[in-house]
Amino acid sequence: MSELDQLAAQIRACQRCRLAQTRGQAVPGEGPENAPILLIGEGPGAQEDRQGRPFVGRSGALLEKLLASIGLSRGDVFIANVVKCRPPENRDPLPDEIAACQPYLDRQVELLRPRLILTLGRISMARYFPGQSITRIHGQIRWVDDVGYVPMFHPAAALRNPQWMAAMRADFAQLAPLVAELYPGRSGEPLASAPDDAQQMSLF
Repeated sequence: MSELDQLAAQIRACQRCRLAQTRGQAVPGEGPENAPILLIGEGPGAQEDRQGRPFVGRSGALLEKLLASIGLSRGDVFIANVVKCRPPENRDPLPDEIAACQPYLDRQVELLRPRLILTLGRISMARYFPGQSITRIHGQIRWVDDVGYVPMFHPAAALRNPQWMAAMRADFAQLAPLVAELYPGRSGEPLASAPDDAQQMSLF
């Protein structure tokens, strides 16, 4: 059993916070262990809670279409969440719940060592972009130690707001050059190097 599999087993048995009392099952995340792209959502919804898999509802269907638009499938990326258990009534996870789950996500990032991390929604964005507004910085890549961090709208929010849907499609489209670098032979044009000029980093 790999370290990621061992971690997933720990997550499924976790009792660290109140969400363990109301969940159907924990949702550790899924994807290949060598995935260069990590997507981080907020937390499981009702269908995810039933199936034990991330992004399997309408949001998941949209996410799969967005990935397909840049030549990828969900099997090419690793998908995880900030919290691994569904908050009741799909409410926002509370700060202590996020804190209880943080070591799991930290360890997933450590084991995966992704080259690109896409945060989906404001809860996930806050982990890497504290104090920022997603409407201001969505789609803008921040490079830290050769890892790119990109805040994105959550697919569920895009489904509710047509104007955000267009922005989310555009944000994914601009990842095509990175996809070509990380997945040789896929669509897009190679990116020569990570941008580090002041204009690219000005919002961070």
